[in-house]
Amino acid sequence: MFASRLTLLITAATFAALTAAARADTGEPWMLSTDIGYGYTRDGKTMTYRMGTNNAKELFKGAKKVPRETLFFLGANGQLYMRPGPFLEGDGHFKFGADQ
Repeated sequence: MFASRLTLLITAATFAALTAAARADTGEPWMLSTDIGYGYTRDGKTMTYRMGTNNAKELFKGAKKVPRETLFFLGANGQLYMRPGPFLEGDGHFKFGADQ
């Protein structure tokens, strides 16, 4: 159960950052913080939580690192997706951009 909560937090953080970056459409870096938790709830809402260190051991139990070259995106159905693998072309342009 805890691992799924952490997965939701990571996913939500990614979603929040992606929506901001998607609006900018320039591949800007995310502004994530180590003391903030990001959640993606069962009903598709994204939430932000202030985190402490009193139960950090439990937080990392079952946690998984997000692999490099992972793309997160929101589908037309409102579902959050992640796609591992390259998402940039050799010249640095976004592989799935509107100009493709």
